[in-house]
Amino acid sequence: MTEVIHRVDQVTALIHQGKSLLLAGDETVLSQLPPGNWIGGTIPYFVGQAGGVFTREQIYVTQLPDFAVNATVKSYDESGIRQIYQDAPANGFSVIIIPAHSGIHFSFALNCHNYPGFATRPLIGWVSGISLDELEPVSAKVFDGVAAASYPNRAVVFHVELPPHKIADVQIVNFFQPGDGDTLTFTRDGFSAKTVLVNGQPAIFVDYLARNQIDTKLPLVADMYGAMINTSFKAINIAEQRVDFYAPVFAGVEYKIARPVDNYLKNFETLLPQNVSSRIFFACNCVLNYVYAELQGKKMAGITGPMTFGEIAYQLLNQTMAYVTIENLK
Repeated sequence: MTEVIHRVDQVTALIHQGKSLLLAGDETVLSQLPPGNWIGGTIPYFVGQAGGVFTREQIYVTQLPDFAVNATVKSYDESGIRQIYQDAPANGFSVIIIPAHSGIHFSFALNCHNYPGFATRPLIGWVSGISLDELEPVSAKVFDGVAAASYPNRAVVFHVELPPHKIADVQIVNFFQPGDGDTLTFTRDGFSAKTVLVNGQPAIFVDYLARNQIDTKLPLVADMYGAMINTSFKAINIAEQRVDFYAPVFAGVEYKIARPVDNYLKNFETLLPQNVSSRIFFACNCVLNYVYAELQGKKMAGITGPMTFGEIAYQLLNQTMAYVTIENLK
């Protein structure tokens, strides 16, 4: 397996060699890197060759393939991000990193389905974050190596053009399926909800969760565009009778509480397509899966990647693995 977790001096050497890099690491290490053709996001959780690891001293590195025709870095604000699909190459893929809990994070999650050309070109990426044990208020950030700048409220994107005989394919692996319980719908889009329709009947969502002893480690699951999409619980505010999420719920969509997963790694390996791990160019997974499944030190079927505050495969995801393969056209 290719080495993926590196020291700062090793990453610096790759940048000086002119390599195009996707980077993930703590802000303290990413801020030490020189300018170059790279983008990065803050996160200290990874799955590397030896398994799950928390580190503030090393950087997870994905090197863009040498056969890429072009790899262009661009950053976007909340209004400009609408153009991401139109800016993407006709043949290739784009990698996006968005800082968690920022305006652009919320805007992308709520509105990306209405962007011109939504899902017409491959988009993969993740939401940067911080240590879950951070004591002081710290903002997640993204880094633009070309501009030598970091941002708490912009998205950075690598638009990667591939040669005509190559094609990129974005896929997800979702360990969760809808349970057999009530059908839940919401009356408005948002990252929080106070009320819910339970099988069509109005209820206070906080009360519903308590009354039914819902395990909020399990996400809400809905069929969206033919794929099972999770919305993870972030917090329950009893005083304000509000439930907060890591991704938005959408009005009128039918949600179910997920069916429990008995064995995370076994289910993961069962759901993976055969021999896909050797073809994956980049993958990311959710930090909630890292915590709830106790992945520290555990390997994941030969797949490595950052453990993030959200995954992006065309749209924002939770508690899901997103990955991209680069295939030869037959």
